[in-house]
Amino acid sequence: MKKVLDKESPEAYIFKQLLNYYNGYSMKSHSAELFKVLGVVTRVKIIELLKTQGPLGAMEIAKQLGVTPAAVSQHLRLLRQSGLVRSERKGYWIPYSIDEEALEKCGRQLAEVCTCGCKGTGAWRDQEQANTDLESLQRYQRELQTELSLVDARIKELKPK
Repeated sequence: MKKVLDKESPEAYIFKQLLNYYNGYSMKSHSAELFKVLGVVTRVKIIELLKTQGPLGAMEIAKQLGVTPAAVSQHLRLLRQSGLVRSERKGYWIPYSIDEEALEKCGRQLAEVCTCGCKGTGAWRDQEQANTDLESLQRYQRELQTELSLVDARIKELKPK
């Protein structure tokens, strides 16, 4: 028996936004909802686990993240509803895996709204390369420093202790 979503729940709202997007409504609205789903650290960690280790069950994800299985199940449900994760029952085990196509689409959407204008290439905006005034260069330097600090923090997280 399928669970009916409560009309007032955040999940129902996200699901409605996804349906609106796939029925030809605003991509901006969809992007905002998708990034809300990805705005939770645990969900991003789940995606990283699935991406690096392949299909995993909710119990294994919970064990590796140190989160309760119930919490992981809720996160997986939202990720599945957003289309980033898929599952297929195999007997009693339900392995979850990344929907690579949806993740790539998400990356393209992020590149479209990226403030540096790199379109996902990491290259500096052509118009800003031509404009080498001090203010533009300093703004670009701050953006790079912020990005570098995020990369450094992620490297520290991944290094074995």
